[in-house]
Amino acid sequence: MSVSGGKMAPSLTQEILSHLGLASKTAAWGTLGTLRTFLSFSVDKDVQRLLRAITGQGVDCGAIGEVLTNRSREQRQLISRAFRERTRQDLLKSLQAALSGNLETIVVALLQPAAQSDAQELRTVLKASNSAVDVAIEILATRTPPQLQECLAVYKYDFQVEAMDDITSETSGILRDLLLALAKGGRDRYSGIIDYNLAEQDVQALQQAAGPSTEKTWLLLFTQRNPEHLIRGTHKPSCPPACSNDESGLRKVGGAILSCYNESPIHLSNCLPHTPQVFDQYQRSTGQELEEAVQNRFHGDAQAALLALASVIKNTPLYFADKLHQALQETEPNYQVLIRILTSRCETDLLSIRAEFKKKFGKSLYSSLQDAVKGDCQSALLALCRAEDM
Repeated sequence: MSVSGGKMAPSLTQEILSHLGLASKTAAWGTLGTLRTFLSFSVDKDVQRLLRAITGQGVDCGAIGEVLTNRSREQRQLISRAFRERTRQDLLKSLQAALSGNLETIVVALLQPAAQSDAQELRTVLKASNSAVDVAIEILATRTPPQLQECLAVYKYDFQVEAMDDITSETSGILRDLLLALAKGGRDRYSGIIDYNLAEQDVQALQQAAGPSTEKTWLLLFTQRNPEHLIRGTHKPSCPPACSNDESGLRKVGGAILSCYNESPIHLSNCLPHTPQVFDQYQRSTGQELEEAVQNRFHGDAQAALLALASVIKNTPLYFADKLHQALQETEPNYQVLIRILTSRCETDLLSIRAEFKKKFGKSLYSSLQDAVKGDCQSALLALCRAEDM
């Protein structure tokens, strides 16, 4: 048995056993993330390696990327604290001074709190002249309730204004009402009751909401239901074997509109077992997909927002796979989208996103990144994606 610093180092068995308690955490075994807790983690060794990477002759970008893309968010925060204690300097600022371009953006996303990244993205979108509606939907609709509340709290702290106030002042009409409803996070908890009659009533309410001043019915449906429980359709997203699919149901809220919510560790980012039931029944009753009805009923930003939200509701991993594919198909890859999605989903559901990407486009996300992405950031993004899908 080895001895270090006068103390016996733990055996491999003890090392493994010491990590078993992490199994219930987001970044540990059994999740759908690609970036897991690093079992051989040594905060001192990582700090020393990062110091050498930025103080030697030339910046060792490979070493920086290798450390940060192989440590969980919790471990990266431990590294940041230890770096400050040892050097009296801020790790993020030190790395920002040493790096530039897309690799710097990746490092910032990996080191700063997720809520801060989301708050900054949301602020940028709301203040932009050409509003990127899909980014606002991505943040407001795919984060867990605790994550969303933390994002809104950071938003208020950093910008000295409530996000809802910015939504109210920077948007208008149906889009404003939709974003406000999502920001309020008013989805009810799941009651454990499957009620097909209420699902049918919900479909009828949508069919009747074709005239003017009926937008609230659509908004209530899209923002107050819990997609994780409005299920039992026919389509199954591509889920890795580790994804557990259990059947859930509906309950009545505010008349015919159905709303459920179960505050699970992984929100919409988890593999949804089937197409939401109301979506499926609407198509059977009308011969038209609900998305087609949205295209006929709404226009502009409101239409784009509702269509994006419908994609999130039906299959969140596929929603992200589509966004990644679109970002890779541009003449110059949209690094902002690639970095935001890969850094925000690598500890949540990137395995599911990879599966949907390969299923729909016939080529793995890893290979697509390898072909399209250039420069120092390529190895970091590939490390977050983690592996080829055969």
